[in-house]
Amino acid sequence: MDFELSPEQHAFRDEVRAFIQTRLPASIQERLRLGYPPTKQDIVTWQRILNERGWAAPSWPREFGGAELGQMERLILLDEMYRASAPLPQLMNVVLLGPVLMKFGTPAQRDYFLPKLVNLDLWFCQGFSEPGAGSDLAALRTAAKREGNHYVVNGQKIWTSNAHQSDWVFALVRTSTEARKQEGISFLLIDLKTPGITIRPIRSIDHDHILNEVFFDDVRVPVENLVGEENKGWSCAKFLLGNERTGIANVGLCRERLGYARELATRYTQGGKPLIEDPKLRGELAVLDAELRALELTNWRFLLTDSAQQALPAFASVLKIKGTELQQDIAALLARLAGPQGLELRSGDDRTHGPLTARYFHSRAASIYGGTTEVQKDILAKAIVG
Repeated sequence: MDFELSPEQHAFRDEVRAFIQTRLPASIQERLRLGYPPTKQDIVTWQRILNERGWAAPSWPREFGGAELGQMERLILLDEMYRASAPLPQLMNVVLLGPVLMKFGTPAQRDYFLPKLVNLDLWFCQGFSEPGAGSDLAALRTAAKREGNHYVVNGQKIWTSNAHQSDWVFALVRTSTEARKQEGISFLLIDLKTPGITIRPIRSIDHDHILNEVFFDDVRVPVENLVGEENKGWSCAKFLLGNERTGIANVGLCRERLGYARELATRYTQGGKPLIEDPKLRGELAVLDAELRALELTNWRFLLTDSAQQALPAFASVLKIKGTELQQDIAALLARLAGPQGLELRSGDDRTHGPLTARYFHSRAASIYGGTTEVQKDILAKAIVG
């Protein structure tokens, strides 16, 4: 199938490239190119620049502050940001929560939250997973009991990314134990400054602090913060997770990182010769490039053809599995190429894990978040067997 860009799409790509070249701060671009993850301030700065142009929420309708771009234009914008080593708009706000509020939220919720989500005036995190309720999310036990105009929330969330620097959390809570477990769940928006909330850090294998435990002890949440109907939050969750998984192939990121691997292989030498002259390494780069091109074409098919869309969720699982494998393979290659230089000391930090080795460690989680690889294979097996 041919996915050649139209003249209008070529013009849009040129427009995006020019905008990024002109407006992306060089300090942010260089740090991300070297393998460091973006800071919170990096993301806030760049998302607000994008929002000035209307590109912070490319898929949102214009009435809610988005750009209402077509599928190919969104792919172009995402690809160019990856290629330029620019931070992406904050996932939880733009990709996950925003569309949920558009579909299930009240007019008051949309009017209050959506402008703040797109401009990052509020930073949300996701409170879904719990001890014993990860892949089997419907087994969650965090309870919300209604008392007058409030829900009183008690329980624990775990693996909550960036909770320590977030303003709010959107959380799944159990409001009924009488129906089957998927029907007794509600979707709440909770201000993290509310009394009774404790956030405790979890250090990951790269020694970074992204993950957290979040504890709720008699936390009072106004009833108007309920999204959708009480006990019908599973519908919100399924809609949200569908958005999360369809964007997780990260083709542009893999393309940018593979290009950086070639740069390192050209720069670094062994025995007086550039590493790129090693036939085995050139073969490895060629295989990764071919697999990435195949993933890119598959991603286009999924987003741009009706037949692929009808194959959800199995088609999305293919993208998730293969995208994860390529991210991990390229991260491992970068760490290997960098060698001892990948262990450089981070500025202002006493840890010895440098950016490329740390990013390799971080990449191991890609086969867990957004639905584990094992769960994705189960989905594929069911689709194949029928």
